[in-house]
Amino acid sequence: MTDPQLRESTTQRLILRVPEPEDLGRLFDLYADPRVWGPDPLSRHEDPAQTERMIGNWRAAWERDGLGMWTAWDGGEFVGIGGCFVRYGVAWNLGFRLNPPCWGRGYAQEISAAAIGAAGRRRPELPVTAYLLEGNDQSLRAVERTGLGRVWRGPDAGNPDPSAIRLLYSDRPLTPAALKALTEN
Repeated sequence: MTDPQLRESTTQRLILRVPEPEDLGRLFDLYADPRVWGPDPLSRHEDPAQTERMIGNWRAAWERDGLGMWTAWDGGEFVGIGGCFVRYGVAWNLGFRLNPPCWGRGYAQEISAAAIGAAGRRRPELPVTAYLLEGNDQSLRAVERTGLGRVWRGPDAGNPDPSAIRLLYSDRPLTPAALKALTEN
């Protein structure tokens, strides 16, 4: 069961809430923007149906895990998305995507701190992890500022670019089974 306080949370500047179907247009625009997906072409959305499925998956994560991705708002301005969901049953996965006009304002840290805190309260036994592609320096700096440390570097499974390198960060050492689940899928 999801804590209602997590479904709509606040930080110093942001309102964080569970994505709703009416967020489809703004989320599609975010994921279709080449400035946003450029470092990770696999995350590009070319059809609103992709975004609709993503919203459904995020909402299902909330029901399953009691936590998931939020949309983030500063007053009436849509900042982006972020949060944590359970990945492969072995770890929380931290993620965020921000609208380019909102870059450089510290929003990624604010969303990440809220997500990491909520994940620790929901299931503290699970490590908090984050994935990123090597070369995505902006995300790298944001993840490192959260306090997560790199625990793995290797090929990006499923990426059509055979030279793509995936980095995995975690708040603690991972068991061999968790590392295998998180890096081989």
